[in-house]
Amino acid sequence: MKIETEREEDGRWIAEVPDLPGVIVYEDSKEDAILKVKVLALRVIADRIEHGEEIIHA
Repeated sequence: MKIETEREEDGRWIAEVPDLPGVIVYEDSKEDAILKVKVLALRVIADRIEHGEEIIHA
């Protein structure tokens, strides 16, 4: 799973999974942002599987 990170001007970190629209988090540290975006991505993937939706393979 590809994760992109970027630091905002206010010091917060953004982490997102480009292949999963809407899977983006803001946190105070890069490590927390990466951890939480992984958790969110897994929840989104699990929800899609549960509802019979297509899973993007990247």
